[in-house]
Amino acid sequence: MKNIYKSDSRGKANLGWLKSFHTFSFGEYYNPDRMGFGKLRVFNDDEVDPSQGFGTHPHKDMEIISFPISGSLLHKDSQGNEQFIHKGEVQIMSAGTGVFHSEYNASETEKAHFLQIWILPKELQISPRYQQKKFEFIENEWTLLVSPDGKRNSLVMNQDAHISYLKVNHSKHSIQLLAKNVDIKRGQFLFVIHGSIIYQGDMFAQGDAVGLIDESDLDFHSQGISELLLIEVPL
Repeated sequence: MKNIYKSDSRGKANLGWLKSFHTFSFGEYYNPDRMGFGKLRVFNDDEVDPSQGFGTHPHKDMEIISFPISGSLLHKDSQGNEQFIHKGEVQIMSAGTGVFHSEYNASETEKAHFLQIWILPKELQISPRYQQKKFEFIENEWTLLVSPDGKRNSLVMNQDAHISYLKVNHSKHSIQLLAKNVDIKRGQFLFVIHGSIIYQGDMFAQGDAVGLIDESDLDFHSQGISELLLIEVPL
């Protein structure tokens, strides 16, 4: 089964300082057919103007991942964390019993473009936790960013899910499968950050995504240089 999410079918929000595209229902965008993909609840593609951002607000029982595409954000939270998140870095916050945080574009000249990902947690009411890490990406090799156990020096998530990144150049690749527990049914959500790929005869360009369930053919072809984000998540 293949669920296709084209870029122009996403929900949109334009607050002046924020331009946001919602693959799944979020805020004022509601689509009963798009309430998430398994435990993946929110996937937002956000662009924040210079010196603007999200004021302090609460979260509870959610795994929140930020992936900068360009620019940087300043994160502050009620646990005392205060850090910049730059391109090449990934941040995860387990909201658990509750946390307040804010994220601002501290640049006065450059926009901040990032992916905001929310995944429902495996365990509720855990103590809030924050992690951030800079990754070294190798072209044509999947880099594991987040996992349930921190393998391959990845960040740790409170869910049996994995998030990986790939920059691929003119070649055939496979969507990687990392989960080992065969008792939990999983799907793969593949998002095109830049470039384009062809999968089973369909082309997916920047902003497009595809959700895969029980697919046997996991090979795709990159059309030039492409950047991809893959989320393997329980359904």
